[in-house]
Parts: sequence; structure tokens; C-alpha cells
Amino acid sequence: MAEPSITWYSDNMHQTEAIGESVGRTVGPCVIALTGDLGAGKTAFVRGLARGLGFSGAVSSPTFAIVHEYEGGRLPLYHFDMYRVGGWEDLESTGFFDALRLQAVLAVEWSENVENALPERRIAVDLRRGKGENERIVTLTAMGGMKLEDTGA
Repeated sequence: MAEPSITWYSDNMHQTEAIGESVGRTVGPCVIALTGDLGAGKTAFVRGLARGLGFSGAVSSPTFAIVHEYEGGRLPLYHFDMYRVGGWEDLESTGFFDALRLQAVLAVEWSENVENALPERRIAVDLRRGKGENERIVTLTAMGGMKLEDTGA
């Protein structure tokens, strides 16, 4: 049986953020595993997610820091970038396993690089370029028994 999913089409970064915001308004503690090419809108989605969780500050890509923590919303948000994570030792050093034990939302960019470490129960968000230069196709899949209602979709 296929996991439940929903697809949105975004014409610009603001719409991609709005999709993330809608998820952030209702999501509980979970892992959100983001995939997509460089520049596909993963960080824009997370900016919206943070806003939906009630965080009002700036949200930026954690490419060089590997993780950013955002507090002050309904739940803490840990924003990971796993692009340069090369193995279990690298992953351990990010604090990822500690964060999994918290009542928080973990947004994991380049999640395919740490697929074996992700919990089965998670939200997968795939962002792909559409036909137009700024168009994005955002597919959200509730995995491991999650329901789409749990995701704000």
C-alpha cells in the first residue's frame, strides 16, 4: 500500500514558504525529511515551516553550520543540512541523535544522505523544479503510519 501524499505547485519562493507555513501550523514533534536539487526551495520551505510554528526571526540555510536551532515558537525547530555528512561519526557530531529525543520538529535537508538514520515515521518533502524557471513541485508524503492530517496538508 502506498504512503499517503499530496502535491502542490508553487510559482515562486513566497508560495513555497506558504506551503511550509501551512505544515508548520499543525505539525507535532516529528522529522521532516527534505529532498531536492540545489536551489529547489528546501530552505524556503523551512522558513515557512518556522513561521507556521510561530518563530518570527530570520531563518537561513545551515549549510556551513550544519544545524540551526530556532526557539520561541510552539515547538523548537532544528534545521539540519546533511549535504556534507559523510558517515555515522559526522552525523553523531551534528547532534542529530540527541535532537531526535526532544519534543521538537527536525527539518533535515539532503535527508537522502542520512536515510538509514531517519525514523520510519516521518514526513518526506520532495521539492523539484517545474517547467517554468521559478515553478516548484512540492510533494509531501506521510510515512510510517503518519496521516496527512498530522502534517497540515
